[in-house]
Amino acid sequence: MKRLWQKTDTRLGFATLLLVCFWLKTLLAYFVDFRVTLNDPLQFILYILNPIPTAIIFYSLALYIKRTRLFYTSILVLDILNTVLLYLNVIYYREFTDFMTVATMLGYNKVNQGLSGSSVALTSFHDLFFWLDLVIIVGLLVTRRIKTDEHKLNWRAGFAVTSLGFLAFGLTMAVSEMNRPQLLTKTFDRAYVVKYLGLDTFTIYDGAKTQHNSDVRATAKKSELTDILKFVHKHYAKPNQAYYGKAKGKNVIVLHLESFQQFMIDKKVNGREVTPFLNKIYHSQSTYAFDNFFHQVGQGKTSDAENMLETSTYGLPQGSLFAQLGSDNTFQGAPSILKQKGGYSSAVFHGNVASFWNRNITYKNLGYQYFFDASYYDTSGDKSLGFGLKDKLLFNDSVKYLEHLQQPFYVKYLTVTNHFPFSLDKEDQDDGFKGPNTGDKTVDHYFMTAHYLDESIKEFYSYLHKTGLDKKSIVVLYGDHYGISNSENTNLAKVLGKNPDDWNDFDNAQLQRVPLMFNMPGTKGGHISHTYGGEIDVLPTLLHLLGISTKHYIQFGTDLFSKNHDTVVAFRNEDWVSEKYTCLSDVIYDNKTGQELHPNKKLQAKIDKLQAKVKLELSLSDSLNQKNLLRFYHPKGLKPVNPAKYNYANGLSKEINIERRLKGKSTSLFSENGNKSTQSEYKTNAPELHHKSTDTNRIKITNPDANSGDK
Repeated sequence: MKRLWQKTDTRLGFATLLLVCFWLKTLLAYFVDFRVTLNDPLQFILYILNPIPTAIIFYSLALYIKRTRLFYTSILVLDILNTVLLYLNVIYYREFTDFMTVATMLGYNKVNQGLSGSSVALTSFHDLFFWLDLVIIVGLLVTRRIKTDEHKLNWRAGFAVTSLGFLAFGLTMAVSEMNRPQLLTKTFDRAYVVKYLGLDTFTIYDGAKTQHNSDVRATAKKSELTDILKFVHKHYAKPNQAYYGKAKGKNVIVLHLESFQQFMIDKKVNGREVTPFLNKIYHSQSTYAFDNFFHQVGQGKTSDAENMLETSTYGLPQGSLFAQLGSDNTFQGAPSILKQKGGYSSAVFHGNVASFWNRNITYKNLGYQYFFDASYYDTSGDKSLGFGLKDKLLFNDSVKYLEHLQQPFYVKYLTVTNHFPFSLDKEDQDDGFKGPNTGDKTVDHYFMTAHYLDESIKEFYSYLHKTGLDKKSIVVLYGDHYGISNSENTNLAKVLGKNPDDWNDFDNAQLQRVPLMFNMPGTKGGHISHTYGGEIDVLPTLLHLLGISTKHYIQFGTDLFSKNHDTVVAFRNEDWVSEKYTCLSDVIYDNKTGQELHPNKKLQAKIDKLQAKVKLELSLSDSLNQKNLLRFYHPKGLKPVNPAKYNYANGLSKEINIERRLKGKSTSLFSENGNKSTQSEYKTNAPELHHKSTDTNRIKITNPDANSGDK
């Protein structure tokens, strides 16, 4: 031990001491303060080791310095800066359950305002250990218990250490990429980058990404909107007066059906319907449904679907728009438009962590007043699956928040149980329903979780009916993206009654159909439309149903009910489908026969024109988002969103205040029910609620006199 301690008297030994101390306090933060989910042993190993490679690289920089005092000063400064970065993330995470981005650091004043109370309230006793090593080491240097090394290191020694750091980082990166492909290009959650590559790597990566976005935006000009506006105005489809305003003044409830594909509608397995309740809604006289509606997501998957639904602009060619640009982009989306044009309150209900897909920040920029994420629910034990709270529990446990929102409201429920790998606890399975037996567990289990989702929706609808919300609402049900991937579609083919040997790219493309239903309980005249459309078309369709004109907004979709609706559906990879043809990698298929076409000159010219239009539309949307051009565009009557107004940690404090202030004039369901909760009206057979539980989760209401962040 004495010989080991004596090695700290060498420059290399001193650097190693600092590195080990920093590694240990990083692990303290990892396992005590950060709540990062580790799904397998490899992730656990990477999580433990990932602070080391970047720390070796950073500390090795000081090894090139020859002057003794400057060496010790420099390496201590590097260690202090690294510790400051670590500790700032600890404090920030305690308040926001997220890691600090470079944009957040640069906007420190806004961050400081966002930290409720004082930073003292966010400290813990164990914080002492983040700084104790530095105090002790500096003290040992001053008292010369650690002697300074006057011997200059050869530059080769420094280079060897730096090389070791890069080698270790390269190995970590390679293993991470194998375990989580497209880790950096997809970037759907900051926590994933941290748990695979470490906090330092995340900060550097985020800084580079922030700088790139900043450079792109710095050169952007207002004049670049000209081509976009020209396209949008020419592309605009005026509303069909038979449908315009049909849902005027109604609440809007969006049910996001995770991974739910159109082929599930009316599908029977072993003589039983997979989704009997959704089938009932689909065929109801109060529903306008579309059977040629396609998802259009890219790498952003669910977040791409949300973006298209909220803004009628496309996701990015690579990665997620929410994750990459959502932190500081200007949006003109549904929550903001409905608030300013119709006085709507807004909220999202989702049983996953708030930072996933950067939702906790992007939602504020969209204008959502409330976001009830996993922190608002009891997700302990078997109540939660890999991507959050089970659907039956999400709907049931959200009632205590929904009933306090002022009507009309715009709310979105993000379900998760029907998510890959489609696992479902045995107690949650319907004993009377048996899935198919294809030999592919993913395919077989998909039908089981879809059936569970159907039961969840049925329970929620029962609550809407009992409370009378159904007659006052339009419910939008849509599938966000595929559930079964192309690689497994040949196994799915057996269930669909098709020969797997004949399955091709055309069949894959046709399975991009997902449901879209606009359901208005109590009305008649509904029908199933065969119109071709995609997720990009939902917002203009919904706004027109609510009686809100979209003529002056920049939206790339068109009203599905309009006679001028554009029926060419663009996919993110520049493929497309229309009423007659499907184009996949420049190969044209006839939709009726599914056979490849060899177009004549006249048809080829038509195809080329459609392809050019698809490319132009996608490129204009990319330009709009990547350059943040909406900051230059101000439609009459629509004010820019101020995200600083929203603080999702404050729960429903403002809504409770409104109820008290308005007294008899409050429009919340709670007030309409005589200031009594409607929770008892919700009936669910979720077995988790019948277990003995230590759940102390309650409605999250802060001091009613405190600033709710939404004035």
